[in-house]
Amino acid sequence: MSDRIREKLNILADAAKYDVSCSSSGGTRKNDNKGIGDSHSSGICHTYTEDGRCVSLLKILLTNHCIYDCLFCVSRKSNDIKRAAFTVDEVVDLTMNFYRRNYIEGLFLSSGIFKNADFTMERLLLVCKKLRLEQRYNGYIHLKTIPGASEELIKEAGLYADRMSINLEMPTEAGLKLLAPEKNHADVIKPLDFIQQNIVQFAADKKLIKHVPKFVPAGQSTQMVIGATPESDKDIMYTANAFYKNFALKRVYYSGYVPISNDSRMPVLGTQPPLLRENRLYQTDWLMRFYGFKVQEILNDANPNLDVDIDPKLSWAIRNMQHFPVDINKADYKMILRIPGIGVMSAKKIVQARKFGKLRIDQLKKIGVAYNRAKHFITCADSPYQLRDYQGTQIKAFIMAESQSKYLKTDNNQLILF
Repeated sequence: MSDRIREKLNILADAAKYDVSCSSSGGTRKNDNKGIGDSHSSGICHTYTEDGRCVSLLKILLTNHCIYDCLFCVSRKSNDIKRAAFTVDEVVDLTMNFYRRNYIEGLFLSSGIFKNADFTMERLLLVCKKLRLEQRYNGYIHLKTIPGASEELIKEAGLYADRMSINLEMPTEAGLKLLAPEKNHADVIKPLDFIQQNIVQFAADKKLIKHVPKFVPAGQSTQMVIGATPESDKDIMYTANAFYKNFALKRVYYSGYVPISNDSRMPVLGTQPPLLRENRLYQTDWLMRFYGFKVQEILNDANPNLDVDIDPKLSWAIRNMQHFPVDINKADYKMILRIPGIGVMSAKKIVQARKFGKLRIDQLKKIGVAYNRAKHFITCADSPYQLRDYQGTQIKAFIMAESQSKYLKTDNNQLILF
């Protein structure tokens, strides 16, 4: 690798690190043409797949030149940083060389917007086409959709990429206008909707036609920056919920804002990123997607922000003690999922195991239930008899005394930004 390419790689890989919407699974592109690579059942980015494997990708920007001046972005046009740009062939060569050496398992390609949206999208598309058609590369490609690009370019890109994503940036239109007056959510919603409509259409065509090309087989995702503007957790999660429902997104990512400027509209330099808040938002996201919770149950006008001390599932349970204790041997699967200390796999095992007899405490522990937490909300075959009912606040105190969260070492003041 030449020194010039190495310098570009250092600049553009560092600029790409602020985009967290790169972990993925669900690509099903198989190597059926004696080409290079296979994205089948492979998760991408330095993250973990569903089966626990750690995987990696080449995560770069095509360029960090940008015509926009978004205050939260390190690549904004007014920022005094080193600028660089790859050519299309340089990205193709880097990807193939890294892949052959087993350094990566896929490509995540984004870009600053230079000249205009179509000019940028054309070059991102050309990278994908050269990899697929000239290099016969069948590995994973995650491509950023450029807001404002033509539908023709976006549709063609969808035929070559496994996943596409477009960043919402801020959870609300007001927050976006505060820090990026040139942008709006409509420019994000339009391509999300267009791609989703095409995903549905291609799926319908596949039922009637034998050979239909894949179109964004791993779906779409988006990202919101958290903590740069004064939205509540309720604002953030209501936006996420709407995007999940309207565009069938695979993931919404929440990126804690890392201060990069002294602008008075944002947290000052040196402020800790809101990592605990970010974690709580992901926990809420999981409850919505896998545990059957409605966002209104977790966050509402009475509770607009998530509890810092405890996870949102435990917080909901403590606020709704009228539903507990739950008889673990009689409750349905949906209710078992709502018990703190019981995850999806444990809930499924409980439903299967109790077919053979009533479950006892030792069996619940073997199944994987976090019994020290769950015991306050359940009864089973040998539960000890309690002479009194504890209030939610008392149960919270008991649980916090028994377990010290690794996140509590983080300064809680990081959440009080406004």
